[in-house]
Amino acid sequence: MAEERIRLDKWLWYARVVKTRPLAQALVEKGRVRINRQKVDAPGKGLKLGDVLTLTLPHGVRILEIVAFGDRRGPAPEARALYRDLSPQPVAADDGADGDDETDAVEGTQGPHERQGRSSAG
Repeated sequence: MAEERIRLDKWLWYARVVKTRPLAQALVEKGRVRINRQKVDAPGKGLKLGDVLTLTLPHGVRILEIVAFGDRRGPAPEARALYRDLSPQPVAADDGADGDDETDAVEGTQGPHERQGRSSAG
């Protein structure tokens, strides 16, 4: 019995990593995708469950483990079920705060949704 596989470009599209299959093909052809640390340049390369993809995207590097293939390009929650994100979490930069979590409140400033007791002039 042959091992089940899916095309790389199709899976990238199903998992909503890219918006279209041609964009998935271009991503692979530009050498921005690795399967199990091996660079690939063929969009039709077969993926199997457990493969780990390393993707170099404009907003950073993502590392995804394939846990399902999917049957279609569904909504985002369905797409997220196709992979386990192994990407390292970004480190929060220190914003220079002194560690005091209190916020300065200005009395008498309320938004329109917070105003109460407004009477209507008839």
